[in-house]
Amino acid sequence: VQLQASGGGFVQPGGSLRLSCAASGFTLDSYAVSWFRRAPGKGREGISCISSFGGGTTYYADSVKGRFTVSRDKARNTVYLQMDSLKPEDTAVYYCATDRASLCAVVGGTLSDGMRYWGKGTLVTVSS
Repeated sequence: VQLQASGGGFVQPGGSLRLSCAASGFTLDSYAVSWFRRAPGKGREGISCISSFGGGTTYYADSVKGRFTVSRDKARNTVYLQMDSLKPEDTAVYYCATDRASLCAVVGGTLSDGMRYWGKGTLVTVSS
């Protein structure tokens, strides 16, 4: 079971990137998939999640709500994180993860990082 996040890079403020989370060894469509990030000198932040239940309900942290969109491509066994209107404070290493549960693990309004499976991160740098 492996996850791999990709699609990071360098972008100017206001720009966009699309991250991909691909899986091998299992079908992502059956499980909730979460996105986390770790900015330089800061702790890990849960920013988005898409469940496998109810048509794919989603969760967004306040810091990215309205700018980021999570989605699935069942045929490609991939989950995407579309990131628009990027800000310098979005600079971080981004990770996808799953606990192979169907629902997003939101506790007290915050995405839990108690995931069993983590992909290697992809670096996003937002700078002018």
